[in-house]
This record gives sequence, structure tokens and C-alpha cells, in this order.
Amino acid sequence: MKKTPMDEGKTLQGKVAVITGGAEGIGLATAKLFVKEGAFVFIMGRRQRELDEAVKAIGNNVSGIQGDISKVDDLDRLYETVSKVKGESILVSPTPVLANLFPLRPSLRSISTSCSTSM
Repeated sequence: MKKTPMDEGKTLQGKVAVITGGAEGIGLATAKLFVKEGAFVFIMGRRQRELDEAVKAIGNNVSGIQGDISKVDDLDRLYETVSKVKGESILVSPTPVLANLFPLRPSLRSISTSCSTSM
């Protein structure tokens, strides 16, 4: 992404952030700050209504993905969506196992399966 004069001082310009639990509380506040600092943010949440409200509250440079991080199919869909966007990625998640999976690899399904079977 090419920077413009209006981007000066935006420390996250050109970055892509993934925030789980981003529809409320600290996740929502973090998403707002990251967008303000120039990042494109994907927020993931379980409840569509709250997710839609959060996307509306944030405004631009945000996309909501409905899903549950405890479900492998939802993580696969998250990976598929985020992988289409180019940029250096940032993951914000209260779930420690997700940090071990990032940057997202070719198949979250295989990584998640090997994580759960080796624990």
C-alpha cells in the first residue's frame, strides 16, 4: 500500500490486523485504535448482530467475520479471508494457542489437529 501525506504519523499504515473478540470491550477498543493508526482490521466474533454493530461503529477499513475460534472450520474461513489481503499481519487474541498458529500457515485444520493431539 502506497503512503500519502495524510498517512504521516499512522504507525500501522499498510498492516493487516486480526482481532478475535473484536465486537466488544478491549477487542473493539483495540480495533478502533488500529484503524485510527492506519491498519485494515478484521474483527472476529461469535454473534453477528454485535459484530455488525462493531463494524458500523468503527467505520472504514474494517471487516467483520462471524465465527468461533474454538471451531476449526471457522478458523479455516478466517484464514481464507485474511490470506487474500496483502500486508504485514498483526494478531490480537486473548487465546494463547492462536498466537502459536500465526502467521497463518497453509492449513489451520492440520495445525489445529496436530496441536490438539500433541497436548
